[in-house]
Amino acid sequence: MKTVPHPATLRRAPVQRRSAERLTRILDACADLLDEVGYDDLSTRAVAQRAGVPIGSVYRFFGNKRQMADALAQRNLERYTARVTERLEGTADGGWRVAMDAVLDEYIAMKRTAPGFSLVDFGNQIPVGTRGEPNHRVADRLTDLLSGYLDREPDEDLRRTFLVSVETADTLVHLAFRVAPEGDERILEEARELLRAYLARVLD
Repeated sequence: MKTVPHPATLRRAPVQRRSAERLTRILDACADLLDEVGYDDLSTRAVAQRAGVPIGSVYRFFGNKRQMADALAQRNLERYTARVTERLEGTADGGWRVAMDAVLDEYIAMKRTAPGFSLVDFGNQIPVGTRGEPNHRVADRLTDLLSGYLDREPDEDLRRTFLVSVETADTLVHLAFRVAPEGDERILEEARELLRAYLARVLD
């Protein structure tokens, strides 16, 4: 899945396929190194070496490692949205419960499998902005994505509902992964039940 971050997160957006592929290699290398050395010890030079590109290629897209991590977070959000969309295709009559399971399951799956995700997430974990900002971004994306699926207007009430749900899921999923490396199943199930109870009151 070669999702390219939004151009706003890049110093220069890739135009040619070769440039886009180079950007993908840079972000893949960044994600791998985040898992290996953490954010504090991450460097643009190490990313360039891991990606097999000149250091100038990294600086063509990013001014520093913070911008690179923010672009990785944006790519994570694009890939997450694509995963949820693909899962919901063909289940138009499933209602909000099917949608909630897809949203939560795909988030947990990325926490377990996506390189660098435990540190970058959608921008929550490292200093790429305030903590609440990425959750607002995720909530807005889910509102736009799911409003048609749920046959609801994407109004302020629905946006607030998804923001509360995202903030709740974010806190409890992170707790589950602090308790156990693969996510404590009992805490994850408690999170699911809590979200179901809240959404049933709001969406039923």
